[in-house]
Amino acid sequence: MLERYDKDLIGRELKMDWAYANPLTGYVYLKNPVVYEEQGDSTFLSVNSVHATINMMKLFTRTVEINNFTFDQPKGRVVQNKSIFNIDDIIRKFTPDSTETKSTGWGASVSSLKIINGEFHYIDKIIPINYFIKNVTLETVGELNAGDTISAKFSFLAGIRTGKMKGVFTINTKSNDYRFAVNVHDLDLEIIRQYIWELINYGMFTAHMDADIKARGNFNSKDSINATGRLTIRDFHLGKTVTDDYAAFKKLRLVVDQLSPYKHKYLIDTILINNPYLKYEQYDSLDNIQTLFGKAGKNISDVTQQPGRFNLVIEIARYVKIITRNFFQSDYKIRRLEIKEGNLHYNDFSLSNKFSIGVHPLSIMADSINRNDQRVHVFFKSGIEPYGLGSLQLSINPKDSGDFDMRYKFEKIPATVFNPYLLTYTSFPLDRGILELNGSWLVRNGSIKSDNHLILIDPRISGRLRNKDMKWIPMPLIMSFVRERGNVIDYKIPITGNLKNPKFHLRDVLTDAVENIFVKPATTPYRFDVKNLENEIEKSLHVTWEMHQYKLLDKQETFLKTVSEFLKSSPQATLSVYPMVYSEKEKEYILFYETKKKYYLKQHHTDQKSFSEKDSMAVENMSVKDHALVRSLSKGLSDTVMFTLQEKCYNYVGHETVNKKLNKLKEERKNTFLSFFIKDGTDKQIKIHNSVNEIPFNGFSYFKLNYQHDIPVSLKNAYQKMTELNDKVPRRKYKKYRRKEDKLSRL
Repeated sequence: MLERYDKDLIGRELKMDWAYANPLTGYVYLKNPVVYEEQGDSTFLSVNSVHATINMMKLFTRTVEINNFTFDQPKGRVVQNKSIFNIDDIIRKFTPDSTETKSTGWGASVSSLKIINGEFHYIDKIIPINYFIKNVTLETVGELNAGDTISAKFSFLAGIRTGKMKGVFTINTKSNDYRFAVNVHDLDLEIIRQYIWELINYGMFTAHMDADIKARGNFNSKDSINATGRLTIRDFHLGKTVTDDYAAFKKLRLVVDQLSPYKHKYLIDTILINNPYLKYEQYDSLDNIQTLFGKAGKNISDVTQQPGRFNLVIEIARYVKIITRNFFQSDYKIRRLEIKEGNLHYNDFSLSNKFSIGVHPLSIMADSINRNDQRVHVFFKSGIEPYGLGSLQLSINPKDSGDFDMRYKFEKIPATVFNPYLLTYTSFPLDRGILELNGSWLVRNGSIKSDNHLILIDPRISGRLRNKDMKWIPMPLIMSFVRERGNVIDYKIPITGNLKNPKFHLRDVLTDAVENIFVKPATTPYRFDVKNLENEIEKSLHVTWEMHQYKLLDKQETFLKTVSEFLKSSPQATLSVYPMVYSEKEKEYILFYETKKKYYLKQHHTDQKSFSEKDSMAVENMSVKDHALVRSLSKGLSDTVMFTLQEKCYNYVGHETVNKKLNKLKEERKNTFLSFFIKDGTDKQIKIHNSVNEIPFNGFSYFKLNYQHDIPVSLKNAYQKMTELNDKVPRRKYKKYRRKEDKLSRL
């Protein structure tokens, strides 16, 4: 009868193996019932067995009372296609006709409902989503229809990867009040990844969640929630690939004492982030965030602007926005806020050479943040990669973000780290210099009173590099105006006005420039002495190699002959040589040259044998960002997410070619260096160690020289004279900064 009247009863085709019914006890058992989709082409719901007990006596009072309604091993699926669901017809079937006012006189109630070991799938054909949960158990407490309240306990496992969830909930069907307690353990957020894929053009996402939350509220008001508990997100990764993250953290822990937007209470015990990582990259076109989410977040806006379009990530973001929108106007308290071992990176690939800087290890700590406190104190401390230190102290009025005090200091930063910008916009790199920036801000009601101090110790301009990628500015001339007598750039830049319209006061800069025109000429002999001594000391400790260089310059040859003579006259003396290779930058130069060379040979229909010195100069001066070259590199890419010129060049010439050229360069430098000592028979007093890959403080590969037993007299004298010059007026007040630079440059 069930199979015969299935369309009338449920509007779907129904099949089963067999049925058992006892009219005396009211016990009913259905074996392997299957409900098909509306079209009848596939299974909508299958159950191993369904059984229940109907109170037969209550039927005489026009009441259907069902006891122990149990579904054993049900397996079902919900399919969505835009706004259409595969259960829409069932909902329509069992929705009462609002125009029907006459009562049938019949009533129904279910005293207990159980689901045992179920499996349920959710499929969205548009995004697409394919997710399921398994081992689902659900058991109601109390009668479902006799009162206004539905209570149940549940548990299930994630169908994909790891995770389990269990809890209890109560819903008042008349008032729409709800209450729940849920515990989540090691839940793989695969469902989030599937929704994120709708928002990004490429990339990978992984994360795990643990939670223990209790809450109550009302379905009619989103901000009515009143919650307490803990939430932990672990092993979060979002980026280009599983190994190339844009954002990541090891653990985010949130412990809430009370979160109640409608009561204006945000009482948080702990916000803790361990090992956060963030990488921002600038390309010739767009950046890594826009390549991921579309220009200006186009992918996100495309989803949010579609009426009725559901995306779980967007909905979570909207809900968080709703429940936190009145945070700063509410009674809030955060007992502990801490960020540990942070790692922030910025890469700029839009320049002629890659610029890279990082902040690591970053730590941020705040004492108790309370709206009722007069001040909140935040402390920032970090290393700067490749070199440097940074610290910041902030004291802010929790009731007014325009009322704060701030002190900051960034020190021991090599000026050479900014060479990619200097090369691109001036053609002149620096080969030494140490940067320090410190200051204090006093802001009241948005009005600024700020002192900022910039110090650049011993900056030195290297020779001009000529390339079509580089603009030209006469940096040696500019340096003569901005550099003071002690070979420093030392400026104080006050800032006043307000946060919306700050005013920078450059009087100190202009005054020093005018003073340098008239005062510095009188100290020219002194400055030349300093420069000569610096060169004497540097060349005695390092043999610096410019990019591509393997032949020694005349002054380097002269120096090595002097060292060889010293070793010859001092048989007991030895020299240890440590090759320090700036591999990343050396490879980049080799990569660009080999890419241009291969393209040049192809365009001129020639080969390596006929490649002349003139051709080599043409390749050297060619722009690696030449439009025709870039178009050629972009054709037939093996990977569609190669956004940087460096990636495209490696795809064009291969990693093996670059590595071979670098190894050859290192070997040629070693042989060139040793040749001067082999001639004099002092090579046995030389020990060259294995090369070390590092980012040198002064921005160039070099051979570090370590004298054993004795050092040349000229070096001793140079140190003594430099000490004397540093004690004189023009350089005396910067003595502490120079000690930092000397220590770093000799590492």
